[in-house]
Amino acid sequence: MVTLQELTYHTDRLLDIGRFQDYCPNGLQVEGRSGVQLLVSGVTASLGLIDAAIDAGADAILVHHGYFWNGEDARIIGMKRRRLQRLLGADISLLAYHLPLDAHDELGNNAQLARVLGLESSGTFGREDDLQLGHYGSLERVTSGEALARHIQECLGRAPLYIPAKGTSIRNVGWCTGAAQSYIEAAVAQGLDAFISGEISESTVHIARECGIHYFAAGHHATERFGVQALGEYLAGTFGLRHLFIDIDNPV
Repeated sequence: MVTLQELTYHTDRLLDIGRFQDYCPNGLQVEGRSGVQLLVSGVTASLGLIDAAIDAGADAILVHHGYFWNGEDARIIGMKRRRLQRLLGADISLLAYHLPLDAHDELGNNAQLARVLGLESSGTFGREDDLQLGHYGSLERVTSGEALARHIQECLGRAPLYIPAKGTSIRNVGWCTGAAQSYIEAAVAQGLDAFISGEISESTVHIARECGIHYFAAGHHATERFGVQALGEYLAGTFGLRHLFIDIDNPV
């Protein structure tokens, strides 16, 4: 068993949360019991994940998408009340790490997506006004957009929405998990042939077509399942905890 205080302190330092200007608080968001033996991880702190964690006997839940986002209604009503009531009633803690988990160079979502897809990062990129969260690298062999789409589907178990760049093959690939479709112009400026992210916007299609870059919307949830698992496994090994990843399916 590890104390909640020690677990939180170690994870906060590991992910260096102080260097991020994020949309939400990172670290301990809901305080439960003081000791942790079973850590349940999941992508989002939904009611489904909370109920599954309660059934599993969890002491704490570790997620990528937690609560208290900028601009949301601050009142504890409706859905937010039900989630917090269930957590507090079960005395379970909630730890959430958003951008710090995206960015970590070993355990982060982008590093772990590269591992799953068999990609090797040569560097990072991003928008001028943002963190350099995107990664890029070169494939061992030039491939087609259709072949890369099949590879993504095989690795993630989900077919990506593929927007092709007419008549161009792929050698240099960029990736950034989740809702990073706005990085596509930075990917173009980086000279990449293809960009993989989670979501897609209406404008993304036109940018991809007109700028000649292959775009793959591989799913927000599907691309961000791996960082929280890696972090949970690391913490389990470090502190002798039991760790259980629970995947609450989300088609987005």
